[in-house]
Amino acid sequence: MRIALALAAALALAAPAHAAQTDPKLTLLQTRDRQLFAAGWRLASANAPFCHGAAPKLGLQILDAAGFDDASGVRKQLGLSGDLAVGAVAPGSPAQLAGIAQNNTLVALNGDNLASRFPPSDPGWQRLIDVTAALDAAASHGQAVTLSVASPGQSAREVVIAPTLSCPTRFEVLDKGGRASAEGTRVMFGRDFVGFDYAEDEFAAAVAHELAHNLLGHRATLDDKGRSLGNVRTTEREADRLMPWLLANAGYDPEAALRFMNRWGPRNDGGLLRNRNHEGWDERAEWIAIELKRIAPLMANEGHADWARHFIREKLD
Repeated sequence: MRIALALAAALALAAPAHAAQTDPKLTLLQTRDRQLFAAGWRLASANAPFCHGAAPKLGLQILDAAGFDDASGVRKQLGLSGDLAVGAVAPGSPAQLAGIAQNNTLVALNGDNLASRFPPSDPGWQRLIDVTAALDAAASHGQAVTLSVASPGQSAREVVIAPTLSCPTRFEVLDKGGRASAEGTRVMFGRDFVGFDYAEDEFAAAVAHELAHNLLGHRATLDDKGRSLGNVRTTEREADRLMPWLLANAGYDPEAALRFMNRWGPRNDGGLLRNRNHEGWDERAEWIAIELKRIAPLMANEGHADWARHFIREKLD
């Protein structure tokens, strides 16, 4: 089962036999969740002026220790004073600027005690969804949000966070697998996705491809038009083409989209491994190169690449 939020995918992992030990699987998941969320937030917030449904967000994700097999061991490993905590904070986000950090224990939201409001749930991942929804609702009006948080080994303190606009997508690391996918409001990367080891901007290009599917409404479009091979290939090509636009707006080198495809494609999307739902990696690289030529004058003349106005959409069957 795919879990609804980042790090919730780790719920089925066995905790360390002794609480004082460090679980390397949890450490890896947190590291990769932080990496994915950093790139995702940067892309989603920078492209907020151009996407539909942009909403005020805080720039943090939630972890619930109670969902793990050994909640006590997780709390001790992460230095938590409660089950609900900050799983990831995006660099440059309102949360980070306000002093929120990964593994801060979440105590209260606008004076409302979170542990009392959201007791442990069955299934365990439901509380993670509910707490995240509460944070989103608190930020949705664009007004400052007050969180009571506790750093490891310290007493709780109040932090005021002013939300900022971001495109509506969650970013999640799954506890296994090496694929990346998008499902309308979520972008998901398997823990073993090879791009985690790439340069920062090349990994961001992979994130941009999946985010592009959501921003262009591909899942809803395919639900309406049908998932013929031609239609799926069209949506994949559009996501490839939008990659450099999203990167450019986020301050990444848009050429990283081409570098990613040229690095990832030969080993992961060629020969017998080729995914027939899209064109070959070399053809995909050619489409990206065409978009780079369209983006360059926009960045030079306007300082951004307004894909809502200038990106050319393709028709499905």
